[in-house]
Amino acid sequence: MNNNLLHPEVQAFISTHLNEDPHKILLKGSPFDGITSQELVTQIVAKKKSQKKLPTWFHTPKILFPPPLSIEQTSSEITAQYKANLVEGEVLIDLTGGFGVDSYYFAKKVHTVHHCEQKEVLSQIAQHNFGPLGTNNISCYAVDGIQFIQETSLDADWLYVDPSRRDNHKGKVFLLEDCEPNVVAHLSLLLSRAPNILLKTSPLFDIQKGLQVLEHVKEVHCVAVHNEMKELLWIVERGFSETPKIKTVNLQKDGTPQTFEGSHTEEKHVKVDHGEPEKFLYEPNVAILKSGLFKSVASIYNLRKLDVNSHLYTSNERIEFPGKVFKVKEWQPYQRKTIQRKYSGMKINISSRNFPMEASRIRGQLKTLESETVQLYFTTALGKRIVIDCIRD
Repeated sequence: MNNNLLHPEVQAFISTHLNEDPHKILLKGSPFDGITSQELVTQIVAKKKSQKKLPTWFHTPKILFPPPLSIEQTSSEITAQYKANLVEGEVLIDLTGGFGVDSYYFAKKVHTVHHCEQKEVLSQIAQHNFGPLGTNNISCYAVDGIQFIQETSLDADWLYVDPSRRDNHKGKVFLLEDCEPNVVAHLSLLLSRAPNILLKTSPLFDIQKGLQVLEHVKEVHCVAVHNEMKELLWIVERGFSETPKIKTVNLQKDGTPQTFEGSHTEEKHVKVDHGEPEKFLYEPNVAILKSGLFKSVASIYNLRKLDVNSHLYTSNERIEFPGKVFKVKEWQPYQRKTIQRKYSGMKINISSRNFPMEASRIRGQLKTLESETVQLYFTTALGKRIVIDCIRD
């Protein structure tokens, strides 16, 4: 960590060059003694990446930034705030502290936070930044988190783990057991030091497989931001043996969260009606789609499902729904030539749901332009391929 980067003239240089081509800055060289042009570029690029994702860090003076990859891998502020609302108590140990965004928000809910980060420079950067951010209840340790709890007698109310999802060759891994640290292998150790574990995994992880390999899962949270899946969160509680709850949230632009919950056990026993499109069409947000609670959402909102594998829903009366709502203009059986004559070249969005052709291919055939409100759904209803012409309601 180079403290020369904190000098006022250097900080001003970083802020005034956020929109400049980094390659040009590298070629010009550094105008400051004791600072390389590469260090300047790292600060500029990483700070730029933080502007929307980490506005508190971006706008706080005297913040040091790690390499841009660390910014890409860290939680956003909006998801860190959500996680912080899941914990409480006296002590939390963040086993994979990284840049410290999650620890910062945990520290608002827990009396003491211990931040473990095995990369020494990243640990130093996080520790420095907690000062300008006004946080004084976080202790930082440049150590592997598993090693920390093995060697210390400290007990906690919560452990937080965000395992690395890349192997030694920097390739992506998709099984929980292949991540580092291996939470599955260390679960007994972790639960011996804290009664509660909050585990963050990629939104690509399979929930059913996770439930098979992880014991004592109390809740799984599917977290989306602006209808884009961001995180799967797993709450593991010592001794818990009941059916896990699956909770979904879509954090919308207006600040209003769309929430829904159920369980896979209940999902198996839900019976739903299937039918052709009625006056209104509903598509659940991505968090619900990730949860697999396809029948449960139909049952709770008293909707018909178009088909077993078509996760689109319909009703004659409009309801408030955690997803997109459309007013159906018309629908018809899928006949390629008829659809091409009718919609070719139009300004209309294309979506393919449980249909043998991808939306991009359909869009190419029809040569359509994007629209904010008008929508064509290519899907299956009662075993037949159909096209639904609808408008956002």
